[in-house]
Amino acid sequence: MNAKVNVSGSLRTRLALILTGGAAIFAIVLFLVVRALAAQIAQQGQDSILNASVSSVLSTAVIRDGRVTLDFPYSSLSMLNTASDDRVYYAIYEGSTLLSGYEELQTPVPPPPDRPSFTDATFNQDAIRVATGTRILIASDGPRAVTVSIAQTQDALSETLNNISRNVAFLGLAFFLLSSALALWAASTTSDQLHRLTRSITRRGPQDLSPVVKPVPSEMGPLVGSLNTLMSRLDHTLARSEDFIAEAAHRIRTPLATVRSHAEATLQRVEHTENRAALQSMVRAIDESSRAAGQLLDHAMVTFRGENLALEDVDLTEILNELVQRMTPVADLKDISLSLNSKGPAIIVGDAILLQNALRNLIDNALKYSPMETEVEILVPQTPKISVSVLDGGPGFDVDEISTLSGRFVRGKSAQSKVGSGLGLTIAQEVIDVHGGTMTLRNRAEGGACVSLHF
Repeated sequence: MNAKVNVSGSLRTRLALILTGGAAIFAIVLFLVVRALAAQIAQQGQDSILNASVSSVLSTAVIRDGRVTLDFPYSSLSMLNTASDDRVYYAIYEGSTLLSGYEELQTPVPPPPDRPSFTDATFNQDAIRVATGTRILIASDGPRAVTVSIAQTQDALSETLNNISRNVAFLGLAFFLLSSALALWAASTTSDQLHRLTRSITRRGPQDLSPVVKPVPSEMGPLVGSLNTLMSRLDHTLARSEDFIAEAAHRIRTPLATVRSHAEATLQRVEHTENRAALQSMVRAIDESSRAAGQLLDHAMVTFRGENLALEDVDLTEILNELVQRMTPVADLKDISLSLNSKGPAIIVGDAILLQNALRNLIDNALKYSPMETEVEILVPQTPKISVSVLDGGPGFDVDEISTLSGRFVRGKSAQSKVGSGLGLTIAQEVIDVHGGTMTLRNRAEGGACVSLHF
């Protein structure tokens, strides 16, 4: 079951939002800057034409018979024609006297000669751009200032700016969409590095604490370094725990065996009934402790090796032969016949140590629950697949308990009077699981139990 993780948002979503938000801001700034530059350039173009028109008119100003006269050139106004038919207004002054045009266009302060001025104004409720220039004419009675103001409405300029704005808006939108797509791709690519690391760690077994060696981006270096350090510490801790369990089991069983031998020797010399009962209880308790220590060691070994199997070709018949030879003296003490029925080598790919532990526990259970003068038979059929079955002549399994007997420390009703820890079937189940097989429990028709490992 996965531990609950306190999650706050998505890194990919945050990165995508930051990048797309930045792209949106940049697109808006781009639109405003380009539009402002376009307006400035367009205005400069209009101002240049207005100034040329003003200069054209001023160039015709002369003094004749003591009066200022101008030969108003048609071209000075025709150059202001636009596709939008902008309206043009003009005013010509000598000093403060209107010589021709619209009086409302008079500039309050005429500009100095050769320095035209440009102003924005409103004329007849139309926005206009006014260009004003001054020329000094020398007369017999002194200098005379001639001022020419020419104004043009802004319709063409506004239309041009609107077209530019639309084009820039489309350009900004295209830039934003492209930047958003790139932002999403960049966010997805960046987060994929984390996802790959997560999948790499998730696929590992509980005992695989090897460091991450695949290259990662520099930003993930500290995270992977910390993770490798943590796994190194865990690996060291687990190794020490395995050594501790093995050493503890050894140190427990050795003195228990010594105490048991002394208790049995004392039991032979004691005749008082109560003392003999006490010593028999002591021997039983020692047997239970010794058996529990051995099975705990076996279970710990299965736990630690289960994710790091030392796979090789294993002959089950050879392993069973060795076990039968080693456990025959135990069977003889109860007058139990222990036999192996195999037609030849039964080779599978597996971990020899774990398989030996599982088979030893099954045989040990069969010997423990079999009555005296019965038979424990080990069958190794090889068709259709290799399997090992251990059959005994004991009381068998309670039908209601068969599905739960392989659990840790679970013991059946028939086992309450027997020495045991409830780990024998658990060890066999876990070993067959890591080898990809199954274990079945059933009762024999003629009486007794049958435990089978199917590979």
